[in-house]
Amino acid sequence: MRKVISIANQKGGVGKTTTAINLSATLASAEKKTLLIDCDAQGNASSGVGINREQISEKNLYSALINRVPLQEVVVPTCIPYLDAVAATQDLVGVEVEFISIQEREKQLRRLIRELDTQYDFIILDCPPSLGFLTLNALVASSSVIVPLQCEYFALEGLGQLMSTLKLVKTRLNPMLSLGGILLTMFDSRNLLSRRVSEDVRSHFGGSVFNTVIPRNVRLSESPSHGLPIIYYDIKSRGAVSYMELAQEVLNSKRI
Repeated sequence: MRKVISIANQKGGVGKTTTAINLSATLASAEKKTLLIDCDAQGNASSGVGINREQISEKNLYSALINRVPLQEVVVPTCIPYLDAVAATQDLVGVEVEFISIQEREKQLRRLIRELDTQYDFIILDCPPSLGFLTLNALVASSSVIVPLQCEYFALEGLGQLMSTLKLVKTRLNPMLSLGGILLTMFDSRNLLSRRVSEDVRSHFGGSVFNTVIPRNVRLSESPSHGLPIIYYDIKSRGAVSYMELAQEVLNSKRI
């Protein structure tokens, strides 16, 4: 059964795109046919898997949402076996305005994904850092959501709002949506605050928190500039090992 997973948090800089790129790549490395959909107008997930702008001038998510191009026609292959992508451009900034008069506009991405056949085992949606139109579309289209959470105090402040939004979406728009898990990111074991945030989150959310913790890692930060997921940039790094462990948790999880 195909699994559609949103990577979402309205706070920026918590590791959403890094997680979307590297979870997609590690699932693909396990020979799971995976599609990464970049829902963020910044397009960082697209460049992070090596897609250049020339490839996506007419083949991107905006074309599918606004010009009604079938999603299958805007899928582009990546250099990574088993991994395809739907790229984003800055045109996505205007989607909410252009959709203002469309009925059920929050269900447009789900409509597109349903047009695909069952060729993918996993579809990963990289959401923008907001709870706006594109994030809502992603949540309505998903079977589960993974919430990256930076191990810092301010990252905790918006978590309650996000959980309320997920509950509302589940109640009103997508009863199949589940919390796939909270992923602790940018963890520094030498930092007392990181350890306290980790303890607080695990105490409050229990089994909803992944066992895997993503550390602060220089190689992980460098890899996007080379257009490569971490397992193709430095497979021996702590970041690569962590994302491989996360992929294994996702494959074994009953929540996803």
